[in-house]
Formats: sequence, C-alpha cells, structure tokens
Amino acid sequence: MAELIEIVDALENRMSKVLHKLEVLQQHNLSLTQEVNRLKGQQQVDKEALEAWEEKYNSLKLANSMLGSNTTNKTEAKLKINTLIREIDSCIAQLAE
Repeated sequence: MAELIEIVDALENRMSKVLHKLEVLQQHNLSLTQEVNRLKGQQQVDKEALEAWEEKYNSLKLANSMLGSNTTNKTEAKLKINTLIREIDSCIAQLAE
C-alpha cells in the first residue's frame, strides 16, 4: 500500500510540474504574441515612412531633372509630364461622362 501512495505522490508531483511548465509557457507565448503585434505595428509605421521618403525622393529627382541639363534627366521629366497629362486627360474624360 505504501508503494501505491508513493506512486500517486510521484504522479501528483509530476503533474504539478507539468502544469507549472504549461503556465510558464502560456505566459511566454502571450508575451511573444504581444511582441509580434508590436513589431507588426512598427513595421507598418516604418513602411509608411519609407513610402513617404520615396515619394519625396522621386519629387526631388523630378525637380532636379527639370533644372538639370542631363539628357537622361530631361527624358525622365518628359515621360513624367506625359504621364501626368494622360492622367489629367483620363480624369477629364471621366468627368465628362
């Protein structure tokens, strides 16, 4: 009978350790999930900032190409102007409908 009590005590002890480890792992999982969500938010903010800087860079590049004498820059400026004109024409056509 004493052996049975020892076996049950050992089993209870193991179960207690497993439950404690489960709780620790659940808390760790929760903290990792929160960290992932925080990093996703930061990534979105960084992505938006990058897009804003790229837009500013492209605007400066276009302005410099209009001022400069480089043939490549002039070609880029003309292409951009033509694209803008096509977009404006498209908008006018949609408004006319």
